Amino acid sequence: MAKKGKVLIVDDEPDIVTLLKYNLEREGYEVEEAFDGQEAIEVAEKESPDVILMDVMMPKLDGVEACRKIRESDATGDPHIIFLTARAEEYSEIAAFDVGADDYIVKPIKPRALISRISAFFRKSSKSPGKGESIEIDGLLIDRESYKVELKGRNIQMPKKEFELLYFLAQNPGKVYSREDLLKKIWGEDVYVLARTVDVHVRKVREKIGDSFIKTIKGVGYKFEPKE
Repeated sequence: MAKKGKVLIVDDEPDIVTLLKYNLEREGYEVEEAFDGQEAIEVAEKESPDVILMDVMMPKLDGVEACRKIRESDATGDPHIIFLTARAEEYSEIAAFDVGADDYIVKPIKPRALISRISAFFRKSSKSPGKGESIEIDGLLIDRESYKVELKGRNIQMPKKEFELLYFLAQNPGKVYSREDLLKKIWGEDVYVLARTVDVHVRKVREKIGDSFIKTIKGVGYKFEPKE
């Protein structure tokens, strides 16, 4: 069976790692393992996985900090990070999205449902265009082909989801999109994340390019609005 993609499982409970590894390998995925946050970073930098399944509460380094460091590292690529955790509190979920998580699943894990989400990610990735026109406006350059963002000549690092959100809005200046619209366009209809995920990503984009490009329309959503 041809390998579908590479998945890194990070959990300090060996039974969970074994269960997930068995089910993923049976579906044709290549699987790497790590048992704490620090090891997760080391394996991610060495193996550049497509997807990382990450626990939150782990020794040496928790999942939130590990996720932050993986997003900051140039050596890990831009993996799709899914948190698998017993922490159901809202603040834990927000903290995960704040550091760059793409999905958040509360244990107990249902392997078939998890694999369905992973498969949906790979389907969407295979359909995503590798090339596209660059957009340049008001000193902001967004280059789809190289996934590069520059503001007045200064290079800005953006994880894939932040980039896709900015590029999509900039492609459609002046048009207002609800959070639900943006979730479907950027994350896909088969991926189950909360509407506030959009708010977190918009905030992260604004932190990097300023508040002047993406406007909030109260009670409706967001739009890209070039300066006059």
